Amino acid sequence: MTLFATALAVSSGRPAVGVVAVAAAVGSGQLSVGWSNDLIDRGRDAAGGRTDKPVVVGDLAPGTLAVATAAALVACVPLSFASGGRAGSAHLAAVAGAWAYNLGLKGTRLSVVPYAGSFALLPAFVVLGLPGHPAPQWWLPLAGALLGSGAHFANVLPDLDADARAGVRGLPQRLGATGVRASAALLLAAGSVVAVLGPGSSRVWQVSALAAVAGLTGLGLRLDDRYAFRAAMAVAAIDVALVIAAGTRPG
Repeated sequence: MTLFATALAVSSGRPAVGVVAVAAAVGSGQLSVGWSNDLIDRGRDAAGGRTDKPVVVGDLAPGTLAVATAAALVACVPLSFASGGRAGSAHLAAVAGAWAYNLGLKGTRLSVVPYAGSFALLPAFVVLGLPGHPAPQWWLPLAGALLGSGAHFANVLPDLDADARAGVRGLPQRLGATGVRASAALLLAAGSVVAVLGPGSSRVWQVSALAAVAGLTGLGLRLDDRYAFRAAMAVAAIDVALVIAAGTRPG
């Protein structure tokens, strides 16, 4: 997320200070989200044998993690508003959505909502921070929302069995493997279409990327979960490239 936002800021023509402001704001927000997830889910992660989590294996005290999480969240506020009031508000709303996911929405039918909202707000944050604080074109938040929603489904695909044992019942887990695979593929493919057609003019490489997305989507629907996940991640990478290439033109 931080690399995506930073690349988008660079492609928008922001000066170096502006690019650093975006990277710092998004980076601090992502740290607070990731660390809070580890803190909140440490009991579930321990039950699932997640030895890759420092707080689970005892290498990091929960209190230390809580302080670091709070510090990152507090730092995120002024760093976000360094890009302006409207941009800062958009980014903090995106971070709030991610926190809402960690705090309980991940286990409900609304689990996809924070992903859709936060991914829509992230490119809007970058554009709103440009001189004059222009509004993003309509298709840019839509492409972000589709990409985020597709990433949500793709991300859980390899962990469906583990989630079932842990009692995680978000929307993807309720749909099952077939529904998750189809949802991820179609949402990511739709995001690619919006990113290519939304700006109103398409280059040869963008059309070629769209053809690649179509092929990967069809392939992913036929593969087992592990390889379908990789196909979905390839489509997500193409989506990111498309948004970065064309997603910084203000409306």
